[in-house]
Amino acid sequence: MLPADFTTVVTEAGIIVHGRVVDVRSDATGPRRVIESFVTVVVLESLKGAPGTSVTFRVPNGQVGRYRRILVGAPEFAEGDEVVVFLTGRPPAMPTVFGLSQGVYRVTRNAAGRAVVTPPPVTAGTGRIIRGDPARGPMPVDAFAREVRTILERSR
Repeated sequence: MLPADFTTVVTEAGIIVHGRVVDVRSDATGPRRVIESFVTVVVLESLKGAPGTSVTFRVPNGQVGRYRRILVGAPEFAEGDEVVVFLTGRPPAMPTVFGLSQGVYRVTRNAAGRAVVTPPPVTAGTGRIIRGDPARGPMPVDAFAREVRTILERSR
């Protein structure tokens, strides 16, 4: 999987939501019994698409009994996580996260208690990653949402 720039992630995602994880369950699916996790997020704010009050998506990892599936680059979620997720997939298929971890932005609280979005560890760029680059630092959730909406308006 190749890294995508932020504009590509925004424009190619079908659903973008800021929300809180309320359920994570793993199951063996399909004829080959592949383990996948199903993550349900209560929507705090919808940035693209019409997901309703909650959205459930799948990620290719998890644990069922004594069997665990680990896919390098696949995000892991826990109940209570606050995230902004970029989802792909067309109904009736269940959505998946865009580009594995590329489509997950974790929301944390800074020292002042303000919600900030932390970018994924690696994203595509025009050059090398520079330590201390302000563009890679945490950004307030409302500023992040404005940036997403600006990209969506430009792409129309």
